[in-house]
Amino acid sequence: MAFSDASLVALRVFREVAERGTLTAAASALGYTQSAVSRQIAALERAAGVPLLERRYDGVRLTAAGRLVLRHAAVVVDQVDAAARELAGLPEEDASTVRLGWFATAGAWLVPHALVALKRTHPSINVVTREGSTPALVRALRAGTVDIALISSAPPFRAADDEVPALEVEVLAERSLRVAVPASHPLARNDFVDVEDLRGQRWISGPGDQMVMGVWPGLDERPVVAHTARDWLAKLHLVAAGLGMTTAPAALVAVLPEGVRILPVRGGPAEQRRMLLARLPGPVPEPVARLVTAVRAAVVEQRHQPIG
Repeated sequence: MAFSDASLVALRVFREVAERGTLTAAASALGYTQSAVSRQIAALERAAGVPLLERRYDGVRLTAAGRLVLRHAAVVVDQVDAAARELAGLPEEDASTVRLGWFATAGAWLVPHALVALKRTHPSINVVTREGSTPALVRALRAGTVDIALISSAPPFRAADDEVPALEVEVLAERSLRVAVPASHPLARNDFVDVEDLRGQRWISGPGDQMVMGVWPGLDERPVVAHTARDWLAKLHLVAAGLGMTTAPAALVAVLPEGVRILPVRGGPAEQRRMLLARLPGPVPEPVARLVTAVRAAVVEQRHQPIG
C-alpha cells in the first residue's frame, strides 16, 4: 500500500498516539483496544516504509519520519473534521478561537485573570483551555491540538523537548519553590523555613515522582508521604487541616485557603522554577497575539501579589 492510500483512521490514531505519548493512553482516549491502536500504527508504518515511532520503556517517541507525518496528519484530520461539520450544518470553527494549554498551578490564578482581562478588551476572541502536564502539553503543541501552552521548567532548565523545529519559548517568570505549611505548625511562626527543619515532616504529594509533585526536592531522607492528591486545591486544604506540608510555587499565595502559609526555604541548593509560554515557530495569528499580551499582563500583576 502506498502512503497516499493511508486511511484517515490510521492518521487520526497516529495523531492521538503522538499527543498522548503511549499506545495505552491513545487507546483509552479513542475508545479502542491497545491492539487495535497497534494495528493502525503498524499499517501506517508499512505504508510509509519506515518506522514512525520509537518504542521506549516510558512510551513512544516520534522518529524524523514520524514528525513529518504528524505535521501533515494534523492538517488532514482538522480539514476532514471541518468538512464533516459543514456537511452536518454546524457552524465552522471560528478563526478567532485560541486553544490554550496550561499546567496545574497556572490555572489557579494566572489563566482566569488573563482570560477575564482579554474578555474585557477583545470580547470576540474565544479561548478554549485544557490542563495538562508539561510533557503532555508539549506533545499537544506538536500534534496541533493547542496553539500555545503555559509550561513549567526546573533546573537545569533544558529545552522542553529535542524535536525539530524547536519550540518558540518565552520565560514569563522565574521564582523560587516554597513550602506550604499549616498556620498552626511551629514552623509557620517564622518568615522562612530552614532546610534542616524539613527533615522528619509529613508530606502531601501528588501521584508520580514525589520529589517533583509535593516533597521538597533537596530532602536528604526518604520522605514520609502521608497523603497523595493530584489537585493542588486538595493539597492545600489538607495542609490547612494540619495533615502535612507540601511544596508550592509562590504564585499560589493568591488562592490560599485560610490556615496555610507559603514560606521560602533557606539553605541547600536553590530550587528555582520557571513559567514558560511555548508555541510552534511561525506567524502568530492576531487572536493568539492578543491572548499572549493578556497573559504577560497577568504575570506582571501576579508579581505584585504579597507573598507569605
